[in-house]
Amino acid sequence: MKNLLLLFSLLGLLPVCLFSQTDVFKYEKTTTFFPEAAAINNENIEWGYLTVPENWDQPQGKKIRIAVAILKSTSAKKDDHPVLYIEGGPGAGGIKGIWGWLKNPLRNNSTIIFADVRGTGFSLPKFCPDLGKKFLEILAKNQNATQDEQQKTIAAMACRQDLLNRDIDINAYNSKAIAKDLNALKKALGYSKWNTYAVSYGTYTAQVYENDFPEDIQSLILDSSISDISGYYNQNTTNYINSLEKVFSACKDDPNCNKQFPDLENVYYETIEKLEKQPITVKVDEKVIPSGEFTYNVEDFKIAIQQSLYQRKLIEVLPLLITEFNSGNKNTLSALVASFSGALGLDYGQYYCVSCKETVPFNSMAAFNANSDKYKKLKGGLSFYKSDFLVCDKWNLGAAGAPGTKNDLSNLSDLTAPVLVLAGAFDPITPASNGKVTVGRFKNGFLVNAPVYGHAPGFSKIGGEIIAGFVSNPNKKPDVNGFQSLNKVNFITDVKLNGGVSNFANSLNGFNLLFFAPLLIAFLILLVAVFGLLYLFIKKEIATKANKWIRVLIVITALSGLFTMIGFVLAVNDTAKDNFYILAFGIRSQFDYLFIVQWSFIVFTIISILYFALKIKSISNAAVLSTILFSLVILGVYFQYWGFLL
Repeated sequence: MKNLLLLFSLLGLLPVCLFSQTDVFKYEKTTTFFPEAAAINNENIEWGYLTVPENWDQPQGKKIRIAVAILKSTSAKKDDHPVLYIEGGPGAGGIKGIWGWLKNPLRNNSTIIFADVRGTGFSLPKFCPDLGKKFLEILAKNQNATQDEQQKTIAAMACRQDLLNRDIDINAYNSKAIAKDLNALKKALGYSKWNTYAVSYGTYTAQVYENDFPEDIQSLILDSSISDISGYYNQNTTNYINSLEKVFSACKDDPNCNKQFPDLENVYYETIEKLEKQPITVKVDEKVIPSGEFTYNVEDFKIAIQQSLYQRKLIEVLPLLITEFNSGNKNTLSALVASFSGALGLDYGQYYCVSCKETVPFNSMAAFNANSDKYKKLKGGLSFYKSDFLVCDKWNLGAAGAPGTKNDLSNLSDLTAPVLVLAGAFDPITPASNGKVTVGRFKNGFLVNAPVYGHAPGFSKIGGEIIAGFVSNPNKKPDVNGFQSLNKVNFITDVKLNGGVSNFANSLNGFNLLFFAPLLIAFLILLVAVFGLLYLFIKKEIATKANKWIRVLIVITALSGLFTMIGFVLAVNDTAKDNFYILAFGIRSQFDYLFIVQWSFIVFTIISILYFALKIKSISNAAVLSTILFSLVILGVYFQYWGFLL
């Protein structure tokens, strides 16, 4: 009887326990995070928010909301392979990149779950979403590294103060808390296990998650992994130089690259010397930089090249980019500013909450400088990363507890779930050597090396297929032939340089009907004029010589203009298919004849206008012909606006 009463007492507590758990976290569906994007909203996506404690040690305290997007599998079969995606940074949200996943091979058999980890993306509260823009404005100034670092610190501390003023517990935004959020999300969605796919800094977050909740993991994919958090900053310069030297060596071994870019390594260091003496100021869109200018100094050059090592297609144009910096080509360098803007797209409030607690304290300014001092010609390490030491010194002032939080990863070696580790040979931030160390931590790990890739090779078509195959059958050794068959970088050497190409491509990419309306009208008028005048020639209805010659000039001019415009559209499209980044410099050399035809068009336009002005009294239908001539001028104005004529 006593045991029976005890049993009833325990059963009576059960509803309370269940209620307490659901009261701690709750998942609710919501409307799309992209209300204006029809394409994304036609996909089978569930949008939601997971409500969790800001501080997991105080489960009944203040709550925050984690944004979630569930991209459903395209298969009609039961989804037995759900994939949780963890973005890097720290400070990057995963949901904003969902467009790139719509046709990912993973979707064939898996639902993919995206969560903007606390403090990022669409999650609430938002931290300092405009801090990256402020950093870009600082980089744009014509000042030295010390001034950049000081102003960056001031901006970061203003962000920190804003977070404190809004009663945000900055100590609660860390990898341990994120791991608990993800565990709660798994439970809320009703999964027993899922496959965890992490990239870049997200691989460290994933390792903390796996260590704390190994029962959640069906398989683990770590793309561009962090193997040792205490070397993340200390080895930053060595990692960069090692990757850069691979480019120098690969170019030297490539006959075409070596012919066009001989002695590339010396050109790189010569550019550092030049920029140290004379920075380069370029004009940019005021929507990107309010001042309308960006000044490239030595540090900007170094970080631009370092960021270019992240992507295979950028690696292919690196010799060209270094050469353009060396020659001071302002048209190319102006187009490059947009890349800086993209690189600073993190939520930097969350970046510092994590970095200043979990990463920077286990590295040191002294070790960073000692590592940089090995490379005298580099003129110091990358200030872009070095400034984090200065920010974190102030960020951690007055913070409760120790200046750094060491996450326990001791359980990783006990994980029985299969682990796939991917590493890119040219990766400058999480080098290929990390992959070997990381995979060695696990009992059942597979290492995949990508010889011609930089950061995050899993995002490539080959990488996506390997990962999809692994998720479907994680105990089978991955087929790496796709990566291994690409063992040589295809450096871009045959480019017709022209700054107008980038402006033209951007206009096409962000097509604005209001902007293009005059051009389209002029284009239509010229088409009608060509066919109409040719018809009159065939019918022999043109009487006087003046009428005949002006019409001949107009037909020749219109045809050359139409041919040039259509040719540039096709050339841009063809070049983009080959390597989109070529467009920052120009188009493939096979299309250089278009510039000759374009100048022929300009010359014939001038001749046609002058002839019309001189013979206007002898020309019939002058009003109609003047409209056609005006259309030719409009075409020329657009060429000038884009910069083709420079």
